[in-house]
Amino acid sequence: MPALRLAVPIILGLSGLTGACAQPAENGAAAVGEARASLINRDREVIGHARFQQAPTGVLITVEIDGAPAGNPGWHGTHLHAIGDCSNEDFTSSGGHINPFGRNHGLLNPGGPDNGDLPNIYVHADGVSRSQMFTTLVSIGDGSDEPALLDQDGSAIVFHANPDDHMSQPIGGAGPRILCGVIEAVEGIEQ
Repeated sequence: MPALRLAVPIILGLSGLTGACAQPAENGAAAVGEARASLINRDREVIGHARFQQAPTGVLITVEIDGAPAGNPGWHGTHLHAIGDCSNEDFTSSGGHINPFGRNHGLLNPGGPDNGDLPNIYVHADGVSRSQMFTTLVSIGDGSDEPALLDQDGSAIVFHANPDDHMSQPIGGAGPRILCGVIEAVEGIEQ
């Protein structure tokens, strides 16, 4: 039976995160080493950023939020969505989770996880959140067996109003989408 690969949360300080590098792909082409997303709320205000760094076995995601929706502190579901589009009011333009293999939702689900599943983030009462998480379920660009965040229609990172229970379908009870960011390549990195 193949080993189950999960997204693993790693909460660390943000010091020491510098620069980007292009990782060589197995086929000899350059893979994208870094991507970013500006996180917007439903009022279209930028209230944070996410940084995506390609590692040898997956993607390190660093999230910095200042000013998440007031009155909603606590844990919030976080997912990678299949379309790089945050244009409509409720962020449903980002489509569903990245899930080309039709897996069940949930990091704890025996039939999952899907490629868009990530750990919850914690937002403090002042609307601030700082976190890092690592996933082996996607890549930034081509050159991996996992789906690329920067594929033809792009991808988005989406934060929900409630925590994800990592088990129930289709999104673990995470509720409405409250923040969204289109994932884009960092200029100067080969694709």
